[in-house]
Amino acid sequence: MPGERLTVRSTADVGRFPGAAPPTRVELSIHKDEKKPEEGGCRRWFKKMCPCCFKRQASTSHDVTDKVELVKPPTCAPLPVPDALKSEKDEMKEMEELKVSVCSVDLLSSKTGQNRTEHHTDEFYGDELIIRRGQTFQIQVELNRPFSADTDKLHLELKTGGLPLVSKGTHVIVPLVKHLEDERWEAKVVEQADNTIKLSVNSPATAVVGLYGLSVVTGSLKGEPTSYNSPKNIVMLFNPWCEEDTVFLDDEDERKEYVLNDIGRIYYGTEKQIGARTWNFGQFHEGMLEACLFILEKSDMPPSGRGDAVNVVRVISAMINAQDDHGVLVGNWSGDYSDGVSPSAWSSSVEILRKYHSSYGTPVCYGQCWVFSGITTTVLRCLGIPARSVTNFQSAHDTDVSLTTDVYFDEDLEPIDYLNKDSVWNFHVWNDCWMARPDLPPGHGGWQAVDSTPQETSQGTFRCGPASVNAIRTGQVYLKHDTPFVFAEVNSDKIYWQRNLDGTFSQIFSEKKAVGHFISTKAVDSDERADITHLYKHQEGSEEERIAVETASRYGSKPDAYSTPSAEDVTVEVKMDGEGPQMGADAQLSIVIKNTSSEPRQTTLHSQVAVMYYTGVLKGTLKKEQVPVELQPNEEKIIDWVLPYQQYQNQLVDQAALMLTLSGRVNETQQVLANQTTFRLRTPDLTIKPVGAAVVGKEMAAKIEFTNPLPRTLKDVVFRVEGLGLQKGHVVVVGDVGGLATVTLTEHFIPTQPGPRKLVASLDCKQLTQVHGVVDIVVHEQ
Repeated sequence: MPGERLTVRSTADVGRFPGAAPPTRVELSIHKDEKKPEEGGCRRWFKKMCPCCFKRQASTSHDVTDKVELVKPPTCAPLPVPDALKSEKDEMKEMEELKVSVCSVDLLSSKTGQNRTEHHTDEFYGDELIIRRGQTFQIQVELNRPFSADTDKLHLELKTGGLPLVSKGTHVIVPLVKHLEDERWEAKVVEQADNTIKLSVNSPATAVVGLYGLSVVTGSLKGEPTSYNSPKNIVMLFNPWCEEDTVFLDDEDERKEYVLNDIGRIYYGTEKQIGARTWNFGQFHEGMLEACLFILEKSDMPPSGRGDAVNVVRVISAMINAQDDHGVLVGNWSGDYSDGVSPSAWSSSVEILRKYHSSYGTPVCYGQCWVFSGITTTVLRCLGIPARSVTNFQSAHDTDVSLTTDVYFDEDLEPIDYLNKDSVWNFHVWNDCWMARPDLPPGHGGWQAVDSTPQETSQGTFRCGPASVNAIRTGQVYLKHDTPFVFAEVNSDKIYWQRNLDGTFSQIFSEKKAVGHFISTKAVDSDERADITHLYKHQEGSEEERIAVETASRYGSKPDAYSTPSAEDVTVEVKMDGEGPQMGADAQLSIVIKNTSSEPRQTTLHSQVAVMYYTGVLKGTLKKEQVPVELQPNEEKIIDWVLPYQQYQNQLVDQAALMLTLSGRVNETQQVLANQTTFRLRTPDLTIKPVGAAVVGKEMAAKIEFTNPLPRTLKDVVFRVEGLGLQKGHVVVVGDVGGLATVTLTEHFIPTQPGPRKLVASLDCKQLTQVHGVVDIVVHEQ
């Protein structure tokens, strides 16, 4: 019959396998050419039986070659079938025809449908079924006949990973039940019309996250079941709306911000010059879900472990950097980005993740901490884990697990560069993610710090976290994961050491408020900066804060670092006017030195300023000075400090950061004065103005304007422009921009999504970085 699959079997298979029949008999007949079959197809055996009906014809051929002809055997008349056997055969045929089977499956995956809306996945691009665990979803199954719960069998099977196993939770068998219960894989018929049934399917809040294939298995009380494989897959995500899920977040405004918001702000600069840049997370953008699932697949994490949020976050923190597992992004702090993209040029995760996915896992060049953080936010929010980018100003990098930041001087109070391995970054950006921590003592759930920037290894891999923010706050650095490193970033003391004549070092000064300032993130439902320092540490100088520091230090490599008291009646600090020095002009600061005692004080103040990467690594010294200072009792003096533009114009690196180091010794008390202040030369912002009405499907424009602040030409200037729901990211090559000149671009685009949108642009060239701008655009429906 048409469409039947014919299986050829040997004679030995007959009676052993269904459908195996005896082979066709082949008859060999040897005859001469003149004995051709007559017209009408009479058989030779019939000629012999009735020779009178045929006259022999004279042969016209003298060829005596024998020919072999295949002759089919005669067809035998069917034997009569007994009535009892016939009725049984007919009954079996009828039963086979009545056996329930699946014709089609509709996953009800429309963006505007009940599934996607109730699961808060309607913003994802495309029409795949994207659901969150611990919550019911519905599918529709069309059968070949009406379904009967009494006589028909039906269950679902879901499989994920390369080797699905029931024991590992990667091969799930979903039974059909009358009543759904929480925390189980179950399905229930909720509607039935003719041959179509609608199933409500429940998943547990511990289900493995990832891509599932669906099969519907049907059968009767007797006979073998049949399986129908759905041509479409199902994506399962974490569920912060489900109380039983470890990532449950009970505030709806925070869920909207930390899971559903696809755009945000990342802070940078210095503690006295905080800057903000808009970042397109774009977790719902075309191809982002596929890219995030690809990252999970590319990791060494077995599929069975993808139901544990702690494990998933730890894997993501490793996979976002390319250091040891060919992850997403290559870190580069050298200043040479000629074979890639400068980190400051990025303003979106979308282009980076798309490049990584489309190249089948080739790391993208290049990134620094805020780029790693932006991508981590995208991936975690996409997978359903509440996340935010967090910036710590004056962020310590402890290299020897001392839980202190150590600065070494020689006998003349000059810094010893080769010993100063610990550094204090002007700023460092990592992530907070929200989850319960069943692996820790009670009270350590909530926000967890996770850092994808490759700084130090953790268990042999460049990753960090998740570390309980509450454990960091209280100094419980023995709790996993990587809590000591994050504690040192936000709350380590800065210890100054001086080399003695015998080569040993003595502690000469302890700066207790040196690191962990203005820890910042974007506020909920606002573009304002929210200060969350209080979540990471008690108030500076409070008894609780000192106890936390001393508790943590007991687990460090220098537990006795706090043994040396020092007189502190002379203070020194650095102040700046407004938002600080501007790029292209002289840098001016004020050094304030004050005597709080009732006796006169004298000292010689040493100052040196060096070009610095924002990571705290010094490139080279620009200027050194010595200033004698005499102070009367309770007197305060202000010293004006100036760095001319000509001294730094050709020396700067990324972020245009500088470090001013002050040191001295009070003659009367031998008190050591020490202060390190970082500052940056501020760059101008891009000005962006929308032109025309913003309506879905109608073209509009935006003007982007930039004025070069330097009295010299900028070479090879490149703009990057992107707006989610407005315009796909693209590059505009401008070329050279003259000294103090202004350049204007006009961008034309057609909005595709209604509502509040942001158009983001950045400028990049070798002479100037961290130039960007953003404009809010409200798009209306047609």
